[in-house]
Amino acid sequence: MPNPTSVLATGFRIQPYSRATSGGLRAAAHHTGVLWAGLRFELAVGRWKKLDPQLKTLAVMSSAATVGCSWCTDFGYWENHRPGMDPRKLREARVWRESEAYTPLERDVMAYAEAMSLTPPEVGDELMERLRTTPCEAPLVELTTTVVVENMRSRTNSALGPASQGFKDRCAVERPAGRRPMRSGH
Repeated sequence: MPNPTSVLATGFRIQPYSRATSGGLRAAAHHTGVLWAGLRFELAVGRWKKLDPQLKTLAVMSSAATVGCSWCTDFGYWENHRPGMDPRKLREARVWRESEAYTPLERDVMAYAEAMSLTPPEVGDELMERLRTTPCEAPLVELTTTVVVENMRSRTNSALGPASQGFKDRCAVERPAGRRPMRSGH
């Protein structure tokens, strides 16, 4: 069996995966049950297709920045700059409120992801109404669950220690005022 610290499951086939991109995967390899459950879970999450992929990316980036996971924002930039996502939107995800790069819907998605990522969550009714733009609830359910999943990833990675690895020139995440890191180096 291949070393779980350098592989990523895709379907039922295992492919080598760059050690530089493994982040939390390397930490999870210390508990193979957690590793394989996490890989199967991520495969299932990857099959969700009701939400526009660019909105999903912005929600993930906003959630990771809110939680304070520099590895997650670094990896998110690397993972999404190639498939046609506007690099400016990826670079400015941490400062989206000051940026002119985003549409009103993108701003609402990022505000929602940020509000959901706070402890306790602070999602307002007015924002929810703006996000309910179609009679179909599936995209909103997927958005909500995507933010929940990214919170799990970001909080796990922040606790276990992977740091930015230079996929992007600068991915430092400043913590909100008044919050202290639980461990040094984050």
